[in-house]
Formats: sequence, C-alpha cells, structure tokens
Amino acid sequence: MPLIWCSISSHGFGHAAQVAPVLNELGRLVPGLKAILRTKVPPWFFANRLTIPWELSQAEQDIGCVQGGPLAIDVSATWAEHMRFHKDWETKVRDEARAIQSAAPNLVLSDISHLAIEAGATAKRRTVGLCNLSWDRVLEPFLEPGMPEQIKTLQQIERSYGMAELLIRPAPGVPMKAFPKIVDIGPIGRPTSPNRLALRESIGAPPEERVVLIAFGGVPLDLLPFEKLEQLAGYRFIVGGPVPEDLLRIRSHSSVPLPFNILLASADLIVTKPGYSTIVEAVAHHRPVVYIRRYNFADEVYLVEYLHRYGQAAELSVEDFTAGRWEETLNAIWAIPQSKDMPPPATGATEAAEILAKYL
Repeated sequence: MPLIWCSISSHGFGHAAQVAPVLNELGRLVPGLKAILRTKVPPWFFANRLTIPWELSQAEQDIGCVQGGPLAIDVSATWAEHMRFHKDWETKVRDEARAIQSAAPNLVLSDISHLAIEAGATAKRRTVGLCNLSWDRVLEPFLEPGMPEQIKTLQQIERSYGMAELLIRPAPGVPMKAFPKIVDIGPIGRPTSPNRLALRESIGAPPEERVVLIAFGGVPLDLLPFEKLEQLAGYRFIVGGPVPEDLLRIRSHSSVPLPFNILLASADLIVTKPGYSTIVEAVAHHRPVVYIRRYNFADEVYLVEYLHRYGQAAELSVEDFTAGRWEETLNAIWAIPQSKDMPPPATGATEAAEILAKYL
C-alpha cells in the first residue's frame, strides 16, 4: 500500500484545507494510497474532507505565528515560541526522523513545516513542500535590531527548507528563496455546488435579506460587535463560534446543517481576513468579499491583489470592523462591478497530485 507522510501546520486550518484536495486527487491517481497526517489539527476537520484512508499522528510541526485573534499577531510571543521550538533542534529532528523511518512512507509532504522537511531528508525519504508561503518569509518582517537569536532561527528555517527536493507553490504564491526548486501550479480550491435555498431556509432568511458568512478560519474570533450587527436591517449573519442568545439576525455555523464549503458557495457575501482558501474559493464562486487586512502577514498583499483582480471586493478597516461600522461597506460592495478578468482555473490540486504521483 503506497503511504504518504503528510506534515500539516496547525496554524489555523488553512494549511489543512490546502492539503486535503491534493490528497484526494492523489488518491484518484494512486490506488490504495493511505496518508499519515502528522499535525495538531483536530481529526474532525478531516472527517468530511478526505476521501482516502488516513490516520492521525498528533505532533507539533511548526509554530507559524502566535495570534491574539485572527487579526493580531503577537510578535514577541511568536519569537518566544520559535525559540522554544528550536531548542535542542538536532534532537527534535532526530526524533521526528525516527518516527518517519518507523512509518516507512514512500513520500514526505510538508505544508509547510521546516522540521518535517529536514526530518524527511534525514530519514532519507523523498521530501516535498507544498504551500503558497513559507515561515521564513512570514518572520522576516518581524526581525528586531540587536536580536541575533532571531536571525539564527530564521537561518535555521531557511537551511531546513533547503533540504526539500521541491516546493509546489499554488497561486497566488509568495516569492520564496529558501527552496532549491519551485514548481508553480494553479490555485487549490474545492469545487462545490451552492445550495442557497437550503441555507436560507435553515436560518429563516426572507428573499429581501442578504446572507453574510463571517469566515475567519481556525483562529478564534472574539471581536464581533454582535449588538451592532443585530441592528443591521436587510442582513443575516452566520459566524463560527458561539452566538449570544436572543439574537435573530446572527446564527452560529454549528447550528446550520451545511458544511463550510457549501456555506461559502451559497452565501451572498463573505466577510473575512485574507486567507488563502477562503479568498481562492470566494473568487471561484463569484462571491463578493469584504476583507479586513492585518498589513503584516506575508501572503496578504498577494491575496488582496488576486481578489481585486479577479473578484468583487471592498476593504473594511479593523477599527470599523470592531466598532460595528459595517453598514456603509456592506451596502457599497454591491455597486462594485465583478471583475471581467477570468481567474485562473482552480486546477492546483490536480496539478500537485500529478507531480506527487511520480514520487509514489
């Protein structure tokens, strides 16, 4: 049975959402394929996404960023966690390599743990990266003067990435210098048929009201101005996480009997921070997007550029977002024309699978 060791960052759910369609396509090309998911992402996330046999091997694979909610990066805590993660680095790599050798996979795939890449190379397994960004590019803007340990950490990440045979970079991707070879592919998305009638019926939305999906990924959002949103006539909202009782216009995602990808395809409007899977799929489904920028995350500028080039979008400031001043932007986005430029087809999962199948 062909076996792939798949290391997945648990910084939110975006990396797991990027990998799952690739594994499904790879399973179509490689009969009998099984995946070991090396990650801290919870198993429920994969339960309705993966169509191949898989097992979960829970282990910390990288840090990414420490965040105080989806819109704020705690820079000092991020560096502190990276220092902890890189302590006794050689031992950590050796232990991870032993785990890989014990499983004896045909291929190590990393999105986008540098630990997994170095450990895969140490275990003498063919090792490939898959991602639109890398952690060295994320950390570069946060380097502080007079902190040589930060530079040392960044250099270690770059050295580890340099041990990959290949990086597969889905569009829109960040320029990356650490990998010896990069192959660019199309966007990775999950084609979905919308079901707007089922969505509207499940939340009791009349035809004259617009349904807004508030989607901020796997980092919990606790900044929502529920009282202000409840007063916005003409809109209904669906949000991840708990919702205060006695609200009529706002429903929790968990109370709607539809998976997230169908919610995204069926909502009238998406409110989000620029994250890879949400932006790519919103563009693919021609869903208008109101986005809140962080201005300090590596792939944000490329995702916003992609969104404006191929989609229909408007920015809402963090200040207006947290204060509940949404109405003007929500109303204005309908006057913004949908881009006439056709987005590149979301063939990335198939392209990545065709590349990886050769390794298997």
